[in-house]
Amino acid sequence: MGLNYYQIKKNVLRARKLVIRGTNTAGSGHPGGSFSMAEILGCLFNKYLKFDPKNPQWEDRDRLVLSKGHAAPGLFSNMAVAGYFPESELDTLRKFGSKLQGHPDLKCPGVEFCGGSLGTGLSYSVGIALAGKIDSKDYHVYTIMGDGESDEGQVWEAAMTAAKYKVDNLTAFLDRNFIQQDSYTEKIMPLDKKLESDNLSEMWKDASRWKTGDKWRAFGWNVIEIDGHRVEQIDSAIAKANATKGVPTIIISRTIKGKSVEHMEDNPAWHGKAPDTDVVPIINMELDSQFMIAPSIIAGDMTNLENEVKRCVSGRADYIHLDVMDGQFVPNKTFDHTKIKELRPLTVIPFDSHLMINDPVKHVRDYIDAGSDIITVHAEVTDASSFGEIHDILKQNQVGVGFAINPDTELPEWFYNFIPSLDQLIVMSVVPGKSGQKYIEETHDKMARLNVILKEHNFSGYIEADGGVNLENIGSVFADGARAFVGGGAIIGQQDVRDAIRDFRNEVLKSRRGLLLDKANELGGTELVKKWIGLHVVGEKKEEIKKIAQERGYL
Repeated sequence: MGLNYYQIKKNVLRARKLVIRGTNTAGSGHPGGSFSMAEILGCLFNKYLKFDPKNPQWEDRDRLVLSKGHAAPGLFSNMAVAGYFPESELDTLRKFGSKLQGHPDLKCPGVEFCGGSLGTGLSYSVGIALAGKIDSKDYHVYTIMGDGESDEGQVWEAAMTAAKYKVDNLTAFLDRNFIQQDSYTEKIMPLDKKLESDNLSEMWKDASRWKTGDKWRAFGWNVIEIDGHRVEQIDSAIAKANATKGVPTIIISRTIKGKSVEHMEDNPAWHGKAPDTDVVPIINMELDSQFMIAPSIIAGDMTNLENEVKRCVSGRADYIHLDVMDGQFVPNKTFDHTKIKELRPLTVIPFDSHLMINDPVKHVRDYIDAGSDIITVHAEVTDASSFGEIHDILKQNQVGVGFAINPDTELPEWFYNFIPSLDQLIVMSVVPGKSGQKYIEETHDKMARLNVILKEHNFSGYIEADGGVNLENIGSVFADGARAFVGGGAIIGQQDVRDAIRDFRNEVLKSRRGLLLDKANELGGTELVKKWIGLHVVGEKKEEIKKIAQERGYL
């Protein structure tokens, strides 16, 4: 079964937007901690949790305990997406008579734990995990804890108890975002190492500071440490935890408070504060503007693709683009599913298999079995019948569904019915099969036309730009609507892949900031532009955004 990568990402986005909707309507709440655990909840709800929204008390369900109960908007939003109640019910958050209170309450069907006083959730979880073992039940208990609540001694008493009784049906996540209610955790009660300044990058850049895992190992736990915003790392960690016998597992998830909204990220002020109504449309636009960078390894050393994959891993690629060419659909030939299967054990980073081959319906299962997380086929070699078969096979196997069109191909009308469930649309901006081509300029207008069609047909996936994307044009391609970018020579062809990816991200970030300023000016003129800029107080963001606003004539 595949990673279910795109479906998780889509639902994480829906949940984040519901958090903004609920806290804004309530005028209070905790968006920061809801966002830091968003991908964790997304993976649990969309792949691992056994639950039934129509029967919340199903005896064999898995139990999800939110120990950091103030992040209730994050839990409620995922429950709404999962079908426990209508998404519109987030409008009742924190209101009298609502089942969606400021902290989780058992009055809300599906909630397992009344999270109010911090530090108690792990003890409760140990109890229900023990009960499951005593009753020979097959359910698993997942607990999400905050790093601030780890100041509580009860957490460590529960840790000793869980190890003593070998509750291997318990997996805890530590949402390690380095911020608690009053300040940075390492200034109040360090779990890792004392933070001397207000610069959290000290903690991110120096792994020798990370001591938390050692503490949990000393208490007898199986410890897995991950980036808590990488879906594939969360997925791999949960799978390992579920397979571990004889000890409980804690997944220490390094996260960013307020992740995906720049002015909230790493900002203690957003621990518990609601966004104002006038900036909500801009925040939603920012959430819709998340992007990914995918190196294409065929632009590297084709005789040593294993090393090119390793370079992508060290470069922190979002996923890896695999151009499969059969020498028939395109003039060149690269590799097939056998090579992908060889490469798959090297990393858990998603594999995006772009099939430039004839008769893809005959081969798609081979690419699923090889470990592809996303599979894209071309419009030129499919029709409604064959693509429908491919679509259904991929969905059944939790593999992302991609569709590609060549530069001289328009989106066929027969395809419109598939748009709502499509995960990825690749818009080729070079002629496939030939390397070293420049970005075809007409693609800018083509993307504008496509965006209208996609919006009309409820597209919720990513447009991927493939071919000739570089530092000079990536900002404009982002403005066109692309949200995933394949880089060949501009990334893999560079000596330092990490630097190349970082440069790509910085250019997209600059473009996105400009578009958000455009939105602020459209909605509220100079005053809202100034307000938006003023929200960005961490690091050098404010000055950078102010410079863009000046260049655009807003200041």
